[in-house]
Parts: sequence; C-alpha cells; structure tokens
Amino acid sequence: MLRARDAMDRAYAQPLDVPALARIACVSSAHFTRTFRAAFGETPHRYLQRRRVERAMFLLRETDRSVTDICFAVGFGSLGTFSRTFRDIVGRSPRAYRREAAAADVPTCFTMAWTRPRS
Repeated sequence: MLRARDAMDRAYAQPLDVPALARIACVSSAHFTRTFRAAFGETPHRYLQRRRVERAMFLLRETDRSVTDICFAVGFGSLGTFSRTFRDIVGRSPRAYRREAAAADVPTCFTMAWTRPRS
C-alpha cells in the first residue's frame, strides 16, 4: 500500500487508475481499494484528488499562472471537475482561494498549516 501511495505522491499529475496502482501493490484491484481505504481512511481516487488539490493550492499561492493552466498541470482533465473538487476539499473556489492567499502576507509554513485541505 505504501508503494502505491508513494507512486501517487510522485506521479499525481499523471493518469493513474486502480488496476495500475493495484499492480504496484501486488494485489487485486478490489483488494487494493478495500485495503487502501482501511489503511489511509480514504479511497485511492479521493487521495489522488486531494494530493492534486494540495499542489494546486501551492501553485495558486506562489505563481501567477491561470487557474486553467494549473488545473491541467496538476492532472485534472476538466476545469469544471477541478473547480468542483477544489471547492469540495478546500471550501472555496480556486479564484477565491487565490485572492485570500494573496491578501495574507505571512510565512509559507503558517499558510500551509492554516490552509491544509479538510478530508
């Protein structure tokens, strides 16, 4: 399970599916999904989405790239899916997050702790 999670952390922007991750963990797809959820408290798909959103949060805070560009850079295939997932995890839209992050002039370590996505 750790090898599969590490693969998701390294290649979050790549298209990853459960069968490929199950092969990395050397188990069947169904067993992988059940075991991953038991071990980490969320499904592999939701974990991957959260990792992508965390990276998007960093890019929104630290760069001036467009939201669309960031959407595709972190591995989402659709701006609508990215925006909906970002709002579900962070609680506000990517544009609102960027505005609020720009207004707060505090050290990055505090920003990361305060803005960590909720599960």
